[in-house]
Amino acid sequence: MAGLLLGLSAAAPVLAAGDVQRGAQAARQCFACHSFAPGRHMTGPSLAALWGRRAGTASGFGRYSEALRGAGIVWERDTLDAWLRNPQALVPGNTMAFRGVPDAALRADLLVFLQAASDGRIAVPDQPPPDLERAPASRTVSAIRYCGDAYRVSTADGATQTWWEFNLRFKTDGSANGPAAGKPVLVDSGMQGDRAAVIFSRPEEISTFVRRQCP
Repeated sequence: MAGLLLGLSAAAPVLAAGDVQRGAQAARQCFACHSFAPGRHMTGPSLAALWGRRAGTASGFGRYSEALRGAGIVWERDTLDAWLRNPQALVPGNTMAFRGVPDAALRADLLVFLQAASDGRIAVPDQPPPDLERAPASRTVSAIRYCGDAYRVSTADGATQTWWEFNLRFKTDGSANGPAAGKPVLVDSGMQGDRAAVIFSRPEEISTFVRRQCP
């Protein structure tokens, strides 16, 4: 975030830096679900080049709700202000899990930031996802055995970890940053280190890896 604020400070004379800085701080809650990098979609679509784009049309994002695709609105100041205030009121039935921003002044700051970022007048640092294809042997899964209520996950370095079945998730990542075919990756999750996910390159790999076998 420090890099972002430095970039905003440099742009201060043109972009009313105070408002942009407040908008940047407020936009941090967006970063969990959105990237500002072109083409990098997360839970939601990339916000790059958002201003002036028709809702539901970000290239490469295929998880829009029917409601948003059919809304026929264009993202500009009035529509974005209404969306930020109450997404369900603007587009009933959309699937964005966001209650809205009731504070009009805060929305104004967000709009200044979003327009400046969309127009490329400020650079928003992006944290790229990890490159799972380059995962070390200690993270590259070689076998998964299921017995009782546990999964035993073996990795390419010869180690085996045991996970309660409820705490191990199987996920897929078919993006350029996903794992290589046939080489799923174990990723820890949860603050206490008692949860993890195995990321596969495609769903059909899951059944080929999991074997019902007791020690």
